[in-house]
Amino acid sequence: MLKRMTLKNLTVFTEAYLEFGQNLNVIIGENGAGKTHLLKMIYSVLAVSAEEGRKPRGMLAQSTSLAPTKSFLQSRLADKLVNNFRPESLGRLVKRKQGRDRCDIRLAFEQSEWDIAFNFATNSKSEVNIETLPETWIDASPVYLPTRELLTIYPNFISVYEGHYLEFEETWRDTCLLLGALMQRGPKEKRIRELLEPLESAMGGAIELDKNGRFYLRNDSGRMEMPLVAEGLRKLGMLARLIATGALLDKGYLFWDEPEANLNPILIKQVAKSILDLCDSGIQVFIATHSLFLLRELEILLSDKNHKKVKTKFFGLHKTQDGVSIDQGSTVDDIGDIAALDEELAQSDRFLAVD
Repeated sequence: MLKRMTLKNLTVFTEAYLEFGQNLNVIIGENGAGKTHLLKMIYSVLAVSAEEGRKPRGMLAQSTSLAPTKSFLQSRLADKLVNNFRPESLGRLVKRKQGRDRCDIRLAFEQSEWDIAFNFATNSKSEVNIETLPETWIDASPVYLPTRELLTIYPNFISVYEGHYLEFEETWRDTCLLLGALMQRGPKEKRIRELLEPLESAMGGAIELDKNGRFYLRNDSGRMEMPLVAEGLRKLGMLARLIATGALLDKGYLFWDEPEANLNPILIKQVAKSILDLCDSGIQVFIATHSLFLLRELEILLSDKNHKKVKTKFFGLHKTQDGVSIDQGSTVDDIGDIAALDEELAQSDRFLAVD
């Protein structure tokens, strides 16, 4: 479990300290407040560690992977940050101000052997400086769901991406790799079915991957090719597929950027329930949103006895003259006024005032 993050001079943030919840973490702010930047920074660090932890090293291939080294991690982490954020150079992620400065990032885990601290300067191009080197690689893969669904672009995307330079962030490639994994079998199938059933009911069918690498929505009437399925249902389909392959099961991390995008209220209610079901299954979830409807639905579900054990933290991002500040707490009431949410409430008042 990720316990906290300390950062300095990351894009729009001057300085921040985030203490994360064990199960659900909700980052709230208006457009341009840096919600996605926080998700991508944490995800990039975890993804590098998980990817390297899965790779065999020489004669140790049948036992374990080598421990991290500074020289390797400095280069690999810089590549991941550039590929996920897509700046012109790594130094562009440092908050812009006069003179030369640097970005500092520190992540602390429940398992202290995973702790990492690093920095890079405004003139950095392809390498970070590791201050605290983790002792081992993490053993749970993170999953990143972007605002766009990926099931329709999946056919041949990975081979094209890895063979050519494309202006798509690497999170898309990472998620496509997980979408194409084999279905999970064995003792975990019962729990997978419990998580899948409400999603498949909302979609009106199950997600199927054929031998040609194309996804379909299958039900009693047959199967429908994914481009003909409504985009909101395709987003649910991504989540269902990742559950079915075991990528979201027992332990690990889910990062979901604006889960509510392109969803109607009925589907947002299902997404909120699925998020909490994943939390109950041991997944540490991080979502970025500015949807009042999603927040209210989460609060309603969290008040239910079935989700009383879910430990949650909310983070409110506020624009200031010096950058973006962060308020945090265990409820939405602890994070101050969020402009995007206030506008939704104000519209409701204006509507009720109309004769």
